[in-house]
Amino acid sequence: MTAAMSPDEIIPDLTDWQGATRTELAGGLTNHTWLLEKDGRKAVLKIDEEPRKAPFNDRLAEAEVQTAAAQAGLASPVLFADRRIYLTEYVEGAAWNPADLDKESRIEQLASALRRLHSLPQTGRSFDARGAAKLYVQDIENPDKKLIATCLGVIKKVRLPNYLCCCHNDLVAENIIASPDLKFLDWEYACDNNPLFDLATIVEHHELSEVHARALLDAYFDGSGESWYPQLVEQQQLYLALLWLWLASRPDSSAKVVKQLGERVATSCS
Repeated sequence: MTAAMSPDEIIPDLTDWQGATRTELAGGLTNHTWLLEKDGRKAVLKIDEEPRKAPFNDRLAEAEVQTAAAQAGLASPVLFADRRIYLTEYVEGAAWNPADLDKESRIEQLASALRRLHSLPQTGRSFDARGAAKLYVQDIENPDKKLIATCLGVIKKVRLPNYLCCCHNDLVAENIIASPDLKFLDWEYACDNNPLFDLATIVEHHELSEVHARALLDAYFDGSGESWYPQLVEQQQLYLALLWLWLASRPDSSAKVVKQLGERVATSCS
């Protein structure tokens, strides 16, 4: 196993951030995160325990797509990246919450930002739902074989279309920041995918009503979203199947949450 690194080892080598104060933030299973502050500037430092592997982007690939997004005004600039260290400018603003997605003005704003996101240069990496599912299944203890089979059946059925574009692939409300224009956080899953997957993530993760789902489609397609609704539903099922497998594979997941989500899978995907 690679030796853990501390911010004391890293900060002295970060240009312009020597002597910065730091505050540890809540991080993920495989990285530790700090807020750095110096001379009125703020940055977010992530230190990975191991170099990133699938289904994540490696940090250099993540930096490439986030840099393109930052140039389009959709993300904060990347200040430094290597295989285990990721430093980005801190985004001042308010994270959205699911209630924001019920507001017509916010849906219009989000649809506009998504169109810009999906116009970014392609990454050259295609979304691999089957590969991610296989990795998740390997880590599930005491697996529910019926639910796993249901999820894998959904994932195998959905194929990538011919019109791939750069997608974020993890657009939960906490990754959407009003700054005041919208910016997106955490580009670790970003790659080329069906653009409807980003819309489906927003709809399915936050359990938006069909009315709000159709409103988002119409806003995204400039009033012509109706014909895309069946494909949105298919992408919602794909997201839900992947989400359940991911949650079931995580040792810190609540058994109650996994069970409740499993019931949604059984209802929506069977």
